[in-house]
Amino acid sequence: QVQLVESGGGLVQAGGSLRLSCAASGRTFSRYGMGWFRQGPGKEREFVAAISRSGVSTGYVDSVKGRFTISRDNAKNAVYLQMNSLNPEDTAVYYCAASYSDYSVWQSDYEYWGQGTQVTVSS
Repeated sequence: QVQLVESGGGLVQAGGSLRLSCAASGRTFSRYGMGWFRQGPGKEREFVAAISRSGVSTGYVDSVKGRFTISRDNAKNAVYLQMNSLNPEDTAVYYCAASYSDYSVWQSDYEYWGQGTQVTVSS
């Protein structure tokens, strides 16, 4: 299996930027498709972004397209989420997840999850 630890969350003003990192354990990181999900207060967890094993394919929920960028560095066992032009609706706990599938936007396809990191955007 793989263990995931998120970092980089915090409090930022609307219009600002944050870069989230997800550090993965193990020697087989490149075998997993990776994704980011988030859960705002009183809301269900939702898909944010996904990236394939090789990094060739990426996808985003419509609300973050053009603002967020997912990337991975298989040599460092890490996946990142660059978040620009943040707004208060982006406030949530962000989770990194790993899937045996090459690429998926579905929460049910992810087998391993990190503990989450809080992102708060003030207006």
